[in-house]
Amino acid sequence: MNKTKQIALIGLFLALIAVLSAFEHMLLPPLPFLPPHMKPGLSNVIIMYCIFFIGKPQAVTLSAAKSLFVLQLRGPAAAVLSFCGGMVSVFVIILLITIFRRNISYIMLSAAGAIAHNAGQFAAVSVMLNSPYIIYYIPVLLVSGIIFGSFTGALLRVIMPAFDRIFK
Repeated sequence: MNKTKQIALIGLFLALIAVLSAFEHMLLPPLPFLPPHMKPGLSNVIIMYCIFFIGKPQAVTLSAAKSLFVLQLRGPAAAVLSFCGGMVSVFVIILLITIFRRNISYIMLSAAGAIAHNAGQFAAVSVMLNSPYIIYYIPVLLVSGIIFGSFTGALLRVIMPAFDRIFK
């Protein structure tokens, strides 16, 4: 892929991430069955696609850029959480791909990435709040990471043929 096409594609992906992130933010109040501050992570489908088919450095850049969008949409605390969770998630997925050499399913990678995302956010919240009581939220983070990560991994698998036709 030439450099111009890659830059245009990254810009398109960033726009998709911004739209999906804003959409999820609007969904939070109407979905009262979700634990507090939990989101499905739809924009992570774009980042995972980028990891696999565009490049790992570009995926890291997209994840960081997503945090800047979150800064404008929801403020500095949310941006820090987005950045910490996003970076840990991307690096865990890249590490697992490196270790397993693509002999691991998208669902497993996505679930591991979601759990890592929650762990990165938990670490940031731990520093921000300095409260021992947040440790009780770990089981919720693990379960939601597995559920939402599996969902986004399955979603990536379903939309992959469409992405391949559009972006290749």
